[in-house]
Amino acid sequence: MAEAWLIVGLGNPGPRYEPTRHNVGQLVVDELAGRRGDSFKAHRANARVAETWLRPGGAKLVLAKPNTFMNVSGGPVAGLAKFYGIEPERVVVIHDELDIPFDTIKLKVGGGHGGHNGVRDVARALGTPDFARVRVGIGRPAGRQDPADWVLEAWGPAERKNLPVLVGDAADAVEQLVDEGLLAAQQKHHAPRA
Repeated sequence: MAEAWLIVGLGNPGPRYEPTRHNVGQLVVDELAGRRGDSFKAHRANARVAETWLRPGGAKLVLAKPNTFMNVSGGPVAGLAKFYGIEPERVVVIHDELDIPFDTIKLKVGGGHGGHNGVRDVARALGTPDFARVRVGIGRPAGRQDPADWVLEAWGPAERKNLPVLVGDAADAVEQLVDEGLLAAQQKHHAPRA
């Protein structure tokens, strides 16, 4: 199973959090599953999982949404990596990013967590920060609003209008990362939009 990749969308469980900025990672894995006509099933690692393929004959994708709250995502991620025999270099974590403007995607491998508690917990549980991240920009709140409140709010009307494109682009970035590698994905998705 050397070609398997674990693709994790971070977020919080339950209908209260589904429409919030913090759950954009889960929207992206939903998009990846939807493109392939796959649905999520309960997994003993305390996550919902869809096993699929990048394309026929391509890499196996284990799409996952932890059932835990964002800040304790590491346990399910590490459990799934162990269950499927996937090393950290084939783990991709998709998450919201305050320090990137809305409608922007950035990819990286390793580095710090940038204050993102979900990423911090995944790095702790995997024993390394050296996994890929697809960082989906949500921007910072205007004025003095607490960023912790901002991420747990529902998307605004202007954001909702552009959200399907952003989620689709992030899903494209994940597919390209798996298929062509980090550099190719960065070159395409870090470029200004035409």
